[in-house]
Amino acid sequence: MKSRVARKFVEYVCNNYIGNFLGFAIGMASTRLVSHFFTTRSIRNLWGLAAHKTVVDKHTYSTMEWVISIVIGFLVFEIVSKWLGKKMNEIFPKYKLTRWMVEEEEKKKEVVG
Repeated sequence: MKSRVARKFVEYVCNNYIGNFLGFAIGMASTRLVSHFFTTRSIRNLWGLAAHKTVVDKHTYSTMEWVISIVIGFLVFEIVSKWLGKKMNEIFPKYKLTRWMVEEEEKKKEVVG
């Protein structure tokens, strides 16, 4: 019982930390996606007259950055949590630090079976 709880806890922590970190990192990097298509009025583009991109208000620009980073970060978090979690369960027993969990579970299967 104790090793089962410990294993579930370790899996939960790994999945959430990996998912949160990747979601955050990719979400922050996705703000460049907004700057690729949009720009604000500034002296660099003669207040929008010489801009090659779509010119939007500064408030709209910052709102789009936030929305894009949140949506893409959340999608990456969900993908990592679901898909990578399944892959980690398959690979998990190969790591030396967690081998004791697998050995205890194998002993329990031998006793029951």
